[in-house]
Amino acid sequence: MLTNALELSASQQGELLGVLKTRFEMNSHRHKGIEWDSVYERLNRASGKLRSLWNMEQTGGEPDVIGFDESTGEYLFCDCSAESPLGRRSICYDHKGQVSRKANQPKANAVDLANEMGVELLTESQYKDLQKLEEFDLKTSSWIKTPERIRNLGGALFCDRRYNQVFVYHNGAQSYYSARGFRAMLRV
Repeated sequence: MLTNALELSASQQGELLGVLKTRFEMNSHRHKGIEWDSVYERLNRASGKLRSLWNMEQTGGEPDVIGFDESTGEYLFCDCSAESPLGRRSICYDHKGQVSRKANQPKANAVDLANEMGVELLTESQYKDLQKLEEFDLKTSSWIKTPERIRNLGGALFCDRRYNQVFVYHNGAQSYYSARGFRAMLRV
């Protein structure tokens, strides 16, 4: 369940940091050359970002550090669940797509949910870079940030991995499927 609280309780912070540390240590191939102590220090200075990480975790994203942006000095956290996060599936792309459905309207949409969580949808290049670390979305698919020129025509983009290949597809922004959600990125 998402939390809208600006700050996590001390017990929530401790729980989350423990989960993140364990995942970080078990998946060193995702963040070569990055030390947990540096990430931990950054998280303690950016406690507001813990709410976003908590929401990523609570919706099944299994966030982990996947890199460091030298130009901004930020650590990059991304959903690293094997499949598109379970708590973010069966949603259409954005609000306009969601309200355009007169029947069987989905409960949410990817763009608004990402904004509520304080995270960003992955771009096509970020999604492809993530797939270089491991194989993700072998059974599911994930909405990605769609260029305005495509969205203005009613479309939206999503990706998955099949046959050892990353594919980018299009669909109407109002469509939703039980196996499609979205992956998110958070800069800390």
